[in-house]
Amino acid sequence: MKIIGTGKALPSLSVTNDMLAEFLDTSDNWISTRTGIKERRLLSKDNLLGLTTDASRLAIENAGITAADLDYIICSNVANRYVTPALSCILQGEINATCPCIDINGACAGFIYALDIAESFLQTKPYINNVLVVCAEEPSRFTNWKERSTSVLFGDGAAAVILSKGDDLKSALLTTVSNVDALYYQRDLEDSPYVEKKIDAAPLVMNGKDVFKLAVASSVADINNVVEKAGLTLNDIDYFMLHQANIRIIDSICNHLKQPEEKFPHNIERYGNTSSASIPILLDEMNRDGRLKEGTKIVLSAFGAGFTTGACVIEWSKSSNDKTEKKYRSCLEVESAI
Repeated sequence: MKIIGTGKALPSLSVTNDMLAEFLDTSDNWISTRTGIKERRLLSKDNLLGLTTDASRLAIENAGITAADLDYIICSNVANRYVTPALSCILQGEINATCPCIDINGACAGFIYALDIAESFLQTKPYINNVLVVCAEEPSRFTNWKERSTSVLFGDGAAAVILSKGDDLKSALLTTVSNVDALYYQRDLEDSPYVEKKIDAAPLVMNGKDVFKLAVASSVADINNVVEKAGLTLNDIDYFMLHQANIRIIDSICNHLKQPEEKFPHNIERYGNTSSASIPILLDEMNRDGRLKEGTKIVLSAFGAGFTTGACVIEWSKSSNDKTEKKYRSCLEVESAI
């Protein structure tokens, strides 16, 4: 596959650490020194479907195609208002596409899982030429906002890419090691006369120390694996684009790989942890501002509940369209004004 278009959409409400300190026992210093986060975008007047639709439309436009050209939609989503139908099915109607749709839940590694699925479709199904992969997440809706250790970490957002047939993907690796206790979120189901014990719903539970260790160890191992499989060295890689979970995790991975900090772009300070949307949000920013040139070698690496991990090597072959870029920047200016 190759990436021919990118797009992102974020809620209009920006919540700073000082705003959280008004009702939580926390401070800007406490949050920023432990996580690197200064603010995050949270759903308020917006909704997740709107963000998903906007991000998809921007990616479609950036790719220079129409929704009618899509042959498949893959949506990465952990939780939203609808249990069924799938968010991808609702999105299909919003953008007037006619292709098959599927949702996946690979937690924060969902984007890389979706890329791997799309790659297999593009390789094996001759009638599939364009795939929309969209990551849409609202983790702010399943955290405990009376508890500072998790609620301050997350932000909401959506981002999308359009994939077509090509040779950008040089290697990929997906892993899963079952570990429920490290990170989980339970929702209650409807009552049944045949269920003896009711399961109590619970906000997101996270063992921070376990997640940190798992994230660093798995990401370092995955990155070394995919770089070697691609026939490259770490020094050949221009950017290591990691899941934006915590700046300390990013710094630790950077130190383990012995690569310069400038190879590890980040935006966690502005958006927080947006789950599977974090890497494609960063990818869209770097595509739009011209940091990704033809031939740029990128490693993507993510980790999430499950415990799922994924990494891949991409050699970029897409350059942002000037006309599309001007329109995109106009949208950003309107969003900023709001």
